Amino acid sequence: MLDTGTPGRKDTGVEKELGVRSSTSVLARMRRLPAAYQVIVVLLRPMLRVLLRRDWRGMEHLPEGGCVIAPNHLSYVDPLAIALYLFDNDRPPYYLGKEAVFRIPVLGKLVGWADQIPVYRGTGQAADAMRAAVAAVQEGKTVVVYPEGTLTRDPGGWPMKGKTGAARIALTTRCPVIPIAMWGPQEVLGTYQKDLHLFPRKTMHILAGPPVDLSDLYGKPQDVALLAMATDRIMDAITAQLEVLRGEQAPAVRFDSRAKGVPETGNPNKERP
Repeated sequence: MLDTGTPGRKDTGVEKELGVRSSTSVLARMRRLPAAYQVIVVLLRPMLRVLLRRDWRGMEHLPEGGCVIAPNHLSYVDPLAIALYLFDNDRPPYYLGKEAVFRIPVLGKLVGWADQIPVYRGTGQAADAMRAAVAAVQEGKTVVVYPEGTLTRDPGGWPMKGKTGAARIALTTRCPVIPIAMWGPQEVLGTYQKDLHLFPRKTMHILAGPPVDLSDLYGKPQDVALLAMATDRIMDAITAQLEVLRGEQAPAVRFDSRAKGVPETGNPNKERP
C-alpha cells in the first residue's frame, strides 16, 4: 500500500479475501437492501474480493446520511471497484447510469429493481434522473455521480472538465460531496478497450477526500456561472486526490472534450473526425 499518511486498508489473509471477517455486518447491510440489490451483491462481491487487490483509503471522510460520491472515471471496471469500496464501508451505492445499461437482458432488470437511477441523455426524461437522485439523497442514500459523464479522454488519464449533475444535486440538497480518486481499474480493462487483464491480480487504489465546501453557494440561483464554479471545485478536489494516489502533478489545464473537438460520448478513437 502506498504511504500517503492516510489510514488505509490492505488485504491480509484468506479470511479477509473471502469476506469472513465482516460477515455479520455484511448480513446486516444486506437486510436493508432491495431483493435485487442483494442478488447483485451475492453474485459479484465474493468474486471481486478474490479477483482484485484493494488499497482502500480515506474512509473516515464517508459521512452518515445522504451524500454524493464524485469519482474520476478511467474504465468500465470503475463502478465495480467503487461499489466494493463503498459496500465494504457500509455505504451501499446507488448509481446514476446510462439508460442503455437498463436495457441489457436480465442485468438491466436487476439493476432497475435494485433502485439504480437511469439517465436518458438528450431527452425530456433527463430531468427525471435529477429528481430521482435528489430524492435518493434526501432518503439518506449514497448516490454515485461521475462528474465527467463518461470515461476520461485525457491522454494521461487525468480528470476532464466536469458536467454539472453532481453540483446540481449537492446545491439542491445541501448534502456532502465526497471527491474520490481511483487508480488501477484501467489496468484490468483499459480506457475504451475491450480486453480484460485479470491476472496477475491488479490493485484498486481508492482514496476519498474531505467534503467539497460549497456552503457559500447555497441558496443562490443555480445559473450557469454558479454551477460551473461548483463543478470546478468538485473536479479540483478529485484531481487533488488523484495526484496523491499517483504521486504526480496533474496538467495545469483540464482536458475539455468540446474545446478539443472530441465527441463527448462513445469511443473517441472511432468517432474522431
